[in-house]
Amino acid sequence: MSSLRKGIEKIEIGLKWDPSPMGSAPHDLDLIAAAYTEDDPHGSPAYIVHFDSRSPDGTITLNRDSRTGQGFGFDEVMTLELERLAPSYARVVVGVAIQQDEQATGRAKVFADIPNTAVRIREGYTDLSLHDFAVVSGASATTVAEFTRGVDGEWVFHEAVRGFDDGDLNAFAGAMGAL
Repeated sequence: MSSLRKGIEKIEIGLKWDPSPMGSAPHDLDLIAAAYTEDDPHGSPAYIVHFDSRSPDGTITLNRDSRTGQGFGFDEVMTLELERLAPSYARVVVGVAIQQDEQATGRAKVFADIPNTAVRIREGYTDLSLHDFAVVSGASATTVAEFTRGVDGEWVFHEAVRGFDDGDLNAFAGAMGAL
């Protein structure tokens, strides 16, 4: 008996980190998803999901947003319902950016400054990727995943860890498309 594979359908991305030491500025990391159309898959995103928001069609949702890293388990969680995404979308890129408060620290924070960071990408109960940001420790933002739609309409996952020096949300979201 054979089974038909429909490709990746629903993804959960979790992000965690430890809170900053008492008396210092909080660490605030953000999950960001950018959706790209088949007309411009490596250009400007059609939309961006971040900061306790969701996509216009409800297929990408930031379910939990943390500004401090306090709590147990994964502090931020995003859900991507790729099977519901309109056929005009060919690509979704997910990244993580560190909110910057250079007035408090005197310099931009990088992943090496934040203890016990991790991102988990899973479909159902299957982990597709678990990553601790060690390879991008000197960066202030990074992509972590790329999902592309194949010619048959199935979504495929690609681990895409690439660090960026600019934690500015708009600049980072624009750069994500060039991945």
